Order: sequence, then C-alpha cells, then structure tokens
Amino acid sequence: MCGIFGVMSTKKENVAGIVYYGLYALQHRGQESCGIVVNDDGVFSSYKDLGLVSEVFSKDTLSHLPEGTMAVGHVRYGTTGGTTRNNCQPIEVNHQKGKMALAHNGNLSNALELRDKLELSGAIFHTTSDTETIAYVITRERLMTPSIEEAVSNTMNLLEGAYSLVLMSSTKMIAARDPYGFRPLCYGKMSDETYVVASESCALSAVGAEFIRDLLPGEIMVFSQNGVESRKEHCRKQKKKTCIFEYIYFARPDSVIEDASVHESRMKAGELLAESYPVDADIVIGVPDSGLDAALGYANKSGIPYGIGLIKNKYIGRTFISPGQNERLDKVRIKLSPVKNVIDGKRVVLVDDSIVRGTTSKRIVKLLRDAGAKEIHMRISAPPFLHPCYYGTDIDSEENLIACRYRMEEIAGIIGVDSLGYLEVEKLSKLIDSEDYCAACFNGKYPTKIPADLRKDRFERKLSERV
Repeated sequence: MCGIFGVMSTKKENVAGIVYYGLYALQHRGQESCGIVVNDDGVFSSYKDLGLVSEVFSKDTLSHLPEGTMAVGHVRYGTTGGTTRNNCQPIEVNHQKGKMALAHNGNLSNALELRDKLELSGAIFHTTSDTETIAYVITRERLMTPSIEEAVSNTMNLLEGAYSLVLMSSTKMIAARDPYGFRPLCYGKMSDETYVVASESCALSAVGAEFIRDLLPGEIMVFSQNGVESRKEHCRKQKKKTCIFEYIYFARPDSVIEDASVHESRMKAGELLAESYPVDADIVIGVPDSGLDAALGYANKSGIPYGIGLIKNKYIGRTFISPGQNERLDKVRIKLSPVKNVIDGKRVVLVDDSIVRGTTSKRIVKLLRDAGAKEIHMRISAPPFLHPCYYGTDIDSEENLIACRYRMEEIAGIIGVDSLGYLEVEKLSKLIDSEDYCAACFNGKYPTKIPADLRKDRFERKLSERV
C-alpha cells in the first residue's frame, strides 16, 4: 500500500526528524524500503534504502540530513516493480525549471501505456515502478506551465487508477489525491504553524499535529510560505471509491478515514459475522493485529468471552505483504505464538481479516491445534477474494486466490477448521455507513478500465522481451 508523509515549516528546523516519526507510524503500510528527502533553501538532501524505518534511519544517518523547511518521506510496499534500491522513494528529479521529490501511494491502471509514450519520446527510466512514470509526466508538464501545481493538475488529466501524492519543489509542497479517492490522504497542523500531510491520521498524531481533514478525491493542496491553497478542478469528476480494504486490513485501528473510524469499522464487521455465522464456542480470539478489533466485535455480539489466544512478536512484519511465499511461511512460524492455557480444550472462534492464498491461515490453525484447541471456527471480516486488484493491493492473479478455486466448505477443509464464515459482500457498506467504496477485489466491479498487462513484474518483463 505504501505510506507517504510530508512536512512544510515556516522556519528551518529538523524536518527529517518529524518525517522519521511520521514514517514510523506508517510502517504498517510498507516494509520493503523507506526514504526521506529534505529541502534546505532549494538544496535537496536524501537518504533511501531497503529495510524498516528503524533499520534504515539510525541516529547517525538522521544527523547527516540537514535542517530545512520541507521534507517528504515514503515507506514502500511493492505491487509493481521489484524490491531493489532503485525503486526506493521518494523519487528525485532535476529539470530545467528546478527540482522535485515525489512520493506515491497507489497503482496506475494505465502506467504501461504512459511509459511507452514517454520512452518513445526519449525518456530513460531507472526504476520499474509506476511512480517514476508519474514523475516524468509532472516534469514534462512543468516545463510547459508556470507553476508546479499547474503541472500536477495537467498530469492528473492523464493518470488513471489510484494515486495519493506528496511532492515538493524548491519552494512548495503539493499533496494530491486521485478523483476516485482510492487511497487515503489527510493533512494537519502543528502548534507552530507547521503543516503535515500523511496517508493516515495516526501519523499526524504521532508528530503532535492536529488533524484538519482528509483531502477530497481529486483535490490538490498547495503549501507554501504564503499559506495553503486548495484546488478542486478535478473534484467530483468521478464517484468516490475509497478502498474498503483500508478499513478491513491496511489502516491502523486508531486512524479515521473519511470520517469513519477504522476501529469501529472492524468492530462492526465482527458483529455482522456473529449475526451471520453464530456457533457454540468457549472463547473468541483474533489474529493480531487486524483481526483483534473484529474478534472483539464478534465476542460482544455473540456473548462468547473474548480472550488473547495468540501473541504476536512485534518485531516481525506483516506476512501478507511479504514479497515471497517462502518468506510468508517462515515468518508465520516466528510471528505468532499460541497461549496454551487459553486455548487448550476450548472450542475456539478464530477471527482474521482475510484469506488470500490460504497458506498463512492453515499455519495459524495448526498452531492452535497443537496448543490443544478442541474445535476451531474461523470467521473472516472480509468477503472472499475473487479478483485481482489494480489499485495498490498485492492481489494480482486469480490462480493464486484460494476462493477462486474452492467452495467455502472445501476451504475450511484445506485450512483445517471445523467451520468457516466470510463477511457477505452485500454488508460492506455497513462498515462505513456509505456506498462510496471500491470492492473490486471482492465483486469484480472495477471503477476504471482493466490494465492491458496484469503482471506485477510487467516493466521488467517488457525490458527482457525487447532484448
């Protein structure tokens, strides 16, 4: 999913430190790489590398980034392009009219077509992510327009798909959200008139900024020493389609997106599961972290006691967004530990946020069986994944989705549970009290056209096919 963060101060200060803590709060959105670019009177200084925020940015590393008035940062979760240092963000560009640093959350559905046109016009790409395509288009438009905000606005006429952006020029910080509003983006203000932009409101809280509001779908926010300007020429061009999986899995429970609490949305999902799939059991437990709130909702609605049955090693990343299948299996072994005294001899309701491939669920169920669980009834706070996502979630092949190949009863047998229940797709609107969401990965109703090439490594393959 990626997490993006930007800060604009009225005075020169340690803006890299502010971004560091913002990215730390957004670490759940991406664990492959991270980076920070600082603007000190038009001079850009940066550091980017593979790894977690705490690994990449040591005290010594941060001390080498200068004070400045602006900075942007990024944590990466790769859905297009490989896990290489070249794909670390923010992307920096030097051009005839100045400099730019760009951080992007989302996936373009027309990235390949745009990249083809740019390459035919002489553009040379150094990465295999679609973020560089956005950077090239903005740069090209900037050379023909009087301001960076005009360039961003013109670029938005050409982009299709999901993109929340934060970028800075020598004198301005720009935040922009695609007209569908697929990915979250909000901004706030610190006590000293410093403005902060972040993927989630939890990152604002982490740096002591007061939440102001979410950016509207299609809105461009311009932050400069002259104040804040909102441009809305792209607003209301499309019906809002915020990703519903943000509420189910990606966002932190303490975040609020589009006036809907992520925690309350997950609690509601659990309550709905208890209504649809009741069962006689002794205890309800959740899979940390994103299954815990739904488990609490299930327990409250069903009257079955809630318990802590799985303990998470907090220094292990999220298994769903690990790049390889072997890594997913290895991490499950050391990520979760069952609490035997809670589980032994019990009929357990196990609540998790999703089943994608089934490998992780199968391993968790075995952990509980080995700990003495008498029965395991699994409840999933999302509908079955039946379709790939083209907007920034790593669900890129139906052949790898277990729900595409097996019926619910068969899946229950494969992962080893006594019963299984998914949240019905028709009830998703109840999670946020709105119909303005994208659930294409569940129902196949895509708001944009489907990309011509669906492969995650399409840019790498394109290069090899040319050779």
